[in-house]
Amino acid sequence: MTRSGCERSCRRASLARAAGVFIGLVLISVESVTPSSAFAQSVGAQPVRVRTAIATRQSPPWRVAPAHGILLKELNSGRVLYEHDAGKRMSPASLTKIMSALVILEKGKLGDLVTISPNAARAHKTHLRVKAGQVFRLEDLLKAMLIMSANDACLAAVEHVGGDEAQFVTLMNAKAAALGLADTHFSNGCGFDNPDHYSTAEDLAALSVMALDQPIFRQLVREERAIITPVNGHRAYILHNTNRLLGRIPGVEGIKTGFTSKAGRCLIAKVSQNGSDLLLVILNSKRRWNTATNLITYGLQAAEALH
Repeated sequence: MTRSGCERSCRRASLARAAGVFIGLVLISVESVTPSSAFAQSVGAQPVRVRTAIATRQSPPWRVAPAHGILLKELNSGRVLYEHDAGKRMSPASLTKIMSALVILEKGKLGDLVTISPNAARAHKTHLRVKAGQVFRLEDLLKAMLIMSANDACLAAVEHVGGDEAQFVTLMNAKAAALGLADTHFSNGCGFDNPDHYSTAEDLAALSVMALDQPIFRQLVREERAIITPVNGHRAYILHNTNRLLGRIPGVEGIKTGFTSKAGRCLIAKVSQNGSDLLLVILNSKRRWNTATNLITYGLQAAEALH
C-alpha cells in the first residue's frame, strides 16, 4: 500500500471510531443506562440502570451492581439517581426494626416500665445480654434496638406493646398495608430470616421517609452512642451505633443496619450535604461500607449536576 493510501485508511478508521463514540454517547443519553451496561451483559452479569434521564458527567464507578438490591434517591426532588432490582422482594434483616419502632411509637408509651421476659433474654445474635427480670423503660429499649440493633431489647419491647410477638407482628403488617407497602410482609418483630418475611428497597425507602417524620426516631438513629440502665439495677449498658458511616461522612443522619446469613449485609442511610438530601437503601452487599461510600459520593455529584 502507498503512503497516501495508508493515510486515507487511517483517517477512515479514525472517523469510524469517532462516530462509534458519538453514537454510544447518544444511546447513553437516550436510554439512561450506565456506560458499563454493555460490558455487564457481555460477561453475563446483571446490568445496572439509572432510572432518571439525567445528563451528567458522572457515571457510577462500578461495572456490575455492588449489591442485590439498591435504591438511591434525592428526597427534595424525588428523583431516583440509581437503582438495581429495587422492587425485588428480599430479606430485610434488622431493617425490620424501622417498622417495629414505628409501631412502638404509635401504640406504646415510652415511659412504660418493661420487665424482660425469659423469652426476650434468650434472643440470639446481636444482643445486650439483658437478664430476665430486669426492668427497663420502653424508651431505653427503643434506643437499644435502633442504635445497637439489640434483639433482646427489641423482643422485650415488642412483647410489651403487642401483648406477645404474634400480635405485634399483626400490627406491623397492618401498618405496612396502611402505608401501601405492597411488597412487604413480616413474620417477626426483629428481622430474623423467614420465607414469609420480606421487603424491597423501594418499600424500605418509603418506610424510612415516613419514620424520619417522627422526631424521636430521627433523633435516635443519628446518635453514635448512648447509655441505658435498668430501673432495678445499677449496671450501665453502653450502646454503640452499628452504622459506621456516622461521624465519618459529613451529613450522615442514620438510619439502620442489618445482617443475617440470608439477607447479607444491609444498610439504609440518610445523608444531607450542600442542599441535597440523599436516601440510600442497600440490600445484600458483601462490602456494605465501600458500596455505601461509593454510592453516596456518586449521588451527591449527580444531585449537584441536577441543580
